[in-house]
Amino acid sequence: MQEFRLPDPGEGLTEAEIVTWRVQPGDTVHVNDVLLEVETAKSLVELPSPFEGTVEALLVEEGQTVEVGTPIIRVSGGDRQAVETTLDTQQTVDRDEDGGAVLVGYGVRGGAETRRRKPHTVRDVPPPARASGGRPSPPASVPAASASPVIAKPPIRKLAKDLGVDLSAVAGTGLAGEVTRDDVVQSAQQASVFRNLETPEWSGGREERIPVKGVRKVIAQGMVDSAFTAPHVSVFTDVDATRTMEFVQRLKASTDFADVKVSPLLIMAKAILWAIRRSPQVNSTFTGDELVVHHYVNLGIAAATPRGLLVPNVKDAQSMSLLELAKALQQLTTTAREGRTQPSDMQHGTFTITNIGVFGMDTGTPILNPGETGILALGTIRQKPWVVDGEVRPRWVTTVGGSFDHRAIDGDVISRFVADVASILEEPALLLD
Repeated sequence: MQEFRLPDPGEGLTEAEIVTWRVQPGDTVHVNDVLLEVETAKSLVELPSPFEGTVEALLVEEGQTVEVGTPIIRVSGGDRQAVETTLDTQQTVDRDEDGGAVLVGYGVRGGAETRRRKPHTVRDVPPPARASGGRPSPPASVPAASASPVIAKPPIRKLAKDLGVDLSAVAGTGLAGEVTRDDVVQSAQQASVFRNLETPEWSGGREERIPVKGVRKVIAQGMVDSAFTAPHVSVFTDVDATRTMEFVQRLKASTDFADVKVSPLLIMAKAILWAIRRSPQVNSTFTGDELVVHHYVNLGIAAATPRGLLVPNVKDAQSMSLLELAKALQQLTTTAREGRTQPSDMQHGTFTITNIGVFGMDTGTPILNPGETGILALGTIRQKPWVVDGEVRPRWVTTVGGSFDHRAIDGDVISRFVADVASILEEPALLLD
């Protein structure tokens, strides 16, 4: 009879929450079979079995938070194998019987299922009509299907199906009226906006008490440490991002970027990497006794997920091409929203971007990610009147703002850095220099 104790989750943590048991009493388990999922600092991790045998008892219930070293499962029969079990599964590699590399914790499985969240759909809300003033008006009725055939490529049809968008109700903006990816996404987003206008009912009871644990507990402690340790200074500037929007459209039309999500956030990320080379102090760590200036950029992207705020980072982003950076950002955000971000993906960040524009916000005063000295926020990009060559014209305008650790960076460096980022958004061609 052997007991499996909760291993050290790393990152200096002393506890973890039991999320889902993958086995039940009476099941037979082998080495590297996934026993359960636990939630530690902002990550959901599968724990493999270090031995084989028959499950006798589950010693901890789902939803319970336990300390490292606590017995969580009892297994009888079989011998314990020399398997190193850690939560940082991406850092530990074992070998299977055929000599191939296997991640311990994601090791050889007998067809074990992976839990995935179901995608949200917008099937019951049609895209809203446009009023004469340019603002969307609430949908009054479901529009009738168009009699003309819908022109859309198979990947676009699949995307529409996944998002619950009726292609017959979408006005194509492509060649000969072809429905593009942007048309489908915009239709889904508009429908989602009006769906969110519904007023939900209060849940039962006058109050709800939510335990502060897991991800929320880590976020709370990190924000307090950052806000009351580093003296934050924030700066903002409005930017004519019209050429950035045009550049994004050209990239979307490129065959090289056909299967990659392209957005203004990509250009913002590349602009930050360019500006950091001119003001390297913003990419540093203040230790109290010295300022450690990093000659590499692990670029963090703040991602809102069902489990809370995650800030995974793209390692060595400074050496990536625009296409490589686009693919890395897409993989990073997708993994975060699926709750599969590993602790190693959130360690050793040097600078962070937060895209508050996706929520319709113009700007904000973000709090620094602990250990970093700079964070930039990209606001929403919308058409506004803008003076160009002495004439007022409609332009795509955004606000770039950020917070910096004033212990490490002086105001002139901060201002120059933000101005450099703004200059790239105004003229992306500078990236070619």
